[in-house]
Amino acid sequence: MSRINSLARASVQALTPYASARRSMSGGSVWLNANENALAPDYQLSGTYNRYPDCQPARLLNAYADYAGVDASQVLVSRGADEGIELLIRSFCEPGVDQIVICPPTYGMYAISAESNGVARSVIPLRADLTLDVEAILAVPAKLVFVCSPNNPTGDLIPRTQIIQLLQALDNQALVVVDEAYIEFVQSASTVDLLASYPNLVILRTLSKAFGLAGLRCGFTLAAPDVIAALKQMIAPYPLAAPVIDIAVQALSSERIDEMWQTVATINELRDTFVRFASTLAGINRVFSSNANYVLLGVDDAAAWVQALVDVGILIRNQSSQLGLAGLGCPQVIRVSIGSPDEMAQLQAAMAEFASTLN
Repeated sequence: MSRINSLARASVQALTPYASARRSMSGGSVWLNANENALAPDYQLSGTYNRYPDCQPARLLNAYADYAGVDASQVLVSRGADEGIELLIRSFCEPGVDQIVICPPTYGMYAISAESNGVARSVIPLRADLTLDVEAILAVPAKLVFVCSPNNPTGDLIPRTQIIQLLQALDNQALVVVDEAYIEFVQSASTVDLLASYPNLVILRTLSKAFGLAGLRCGFTLAAPDVIAALKQMIAPYPLAAPVIDIAVQALSSERIDEMWQTVATINELRDTFVRFASTLAGINRVFSSNANYVLLGVDDAAAWVQALVDVGILIRNQSSQLGLAGLGCPQVIRVSIGSPDEMAQLQAAMAEFASTLN
C-alpha cells in the first residue's frame, strides 16, 4: 500500500465497493445486466446553465408530488435513490452506535452505505418463501429497516401486511424504508398510501427504471415532513445539475407519464413471455416470479451461462455471490434485464442455442 493510500480511513481501505454492472462488465452490444429501460425516451435541453440550481427545485418537487399523490413537503429529490439511502443513514444513525437491518438477498447499497459511514448492519435473511422474518427483525434495536419491494434481485413483493406490522411495532423506534425503485411495474403494490398513517414510513423512488432515465441519476425520497427536514440538513447544497432538473420536469409531464405507462406495459409483456420461455430450457432449475423489469433464474452453472452469452455480445448478470441466495435453494443464479423486443429475441435465440448443448 502506498503512503497516500495508508492515509485513508481504515474502514475505507477495507471496504469492498458496490459491484455495479458497469464496473463488473464492459463490451457487448446487448446490455441486459443493469435493469435499465432499453425503450429510452428522447429529451431536449432547453435551459441556461450559468447559475447554480436550487437545492430542492419547487417545480420538480411539485411535479413528482403530483405524480406520486403526496404533498411537496413530503418529497426530497436527490442524485438517484442511492443518495437517499446514504442520506437516511447519515441523518438517523450515529456511527459506531446505531445499526440498520437488511434482508438479503437484496440491493447491495444498503450494506455498503452503512459500512462506509461506520454504521453496523444486522442481517436478517428472507424466509424460503421470500417473506420477511418479522420476529427476528423486531428483535434488533435498529434505527432503519430496509425493505426492497419489488425486491432486487429476486423480483418478489414483500407482503403489505408485513410492512404494516413493522410500521406499527416500530412506531417512534425506527424508520421502515421501503425501496420502490421498480414499483411502476406493479403499481398496485405501492405503499405510498400508508404515509398518511405511519410517520415512520420512508419510500425510495427513482426515474432510472420505468422512466428510462438511468443516466440522469434522479431519485426521490417520500416521507413525513419531519423526516424530509432532517435529510435536508445533510444533503449537498446543489445535489442535482440544472440539466437533470430540466429533463426530470419534462419526464413528469402528463404526456411523458402516459408514454411511461405504455412502456411499462410493453416491458411487462416481454417479461412474461421470457418467463414462459425460460421455464422450458435445460440447465434452468428455477424461474423466480418477477414484478419488475428483470428475471432471476436458478441455473446449474451461472458462469457458463454468462460466458455463453458474452461470446455472442449479450451481457447478463451473475448474481450467485448475493448473500442469502443459498438459503433459497439457489446458490447459482443469473439475472436477466428485460430489453427491447429485438434484444429479447436475440437473447432467447442465444439461450436456446446454449441450452441445447446441455441436453
